[in-house]
Amino acid sequence: MTAYDRRDLGLLLLRLGTGGVLAAHGAQKLFGWFGGHGLEGTGQFFESIGYAPGKASATAAGLAEAGGGTLLALGLATPAAGAAAAGAMTGAAAVHTPNGFFNQGGGYEYAAALGLTAAGLAVTGPGRLSLDHALGHAVNRNWMVPAAFAVTGLATALVVGARNKRLRKVEEGEQEALFDEEAALYRD
Repeated sequence: MTAYDRRDLGLLLLRLGTGGVLAAHGAQKLFGWFGGHGLEGTGQFFESIGYAPGKASATAAGLAEAGGGTLLALGLATPAAGAAAAGAMTGAAAVHTPNGFFNQGGGYEYAAALGLTAAGLAVTGPGRLSLDHALGHAVNRNWMVPAAFAVTGLATALVVGARNKRLRKVEEGEQEALFDEEAALYRD
């Protein structure tokens, strides 16, 4: 087995493992498979953590995970697939960041690992054991890597930024209510 064969086999394993996990997570959100809650339940959860509208946010995350994961596993449109999955994982990491790094405490470790692996595959490419290779890299051109990350980065920044703004407004609203209650106590 040559070094190229080993590299291609390694990329295949990374794509299958990472893509499979991402696709399963997306299927939980979209269809309720594998113990998931489907769009209704996931949408309600997303709304509760600041991603609004919840159902649309759940759909976008589910499509990025299921679609990006499936495409990564197949090695098809690898730059777009990896960037989309990395964007979804950035959104997930934003939710878990207040809990620290490690997953055992509810931290962002798991989302970061999946996102960085997906991003690494988008940059590295799928290897020769892929549909991209079989199709002559028609949807895996060098220029597609920065384009995919630019579009995904912008979209992710807007979505996570809007979520953070909503959460700040809620916190400020709770603070204002607290001060109003305290002021009422002093008036009585």
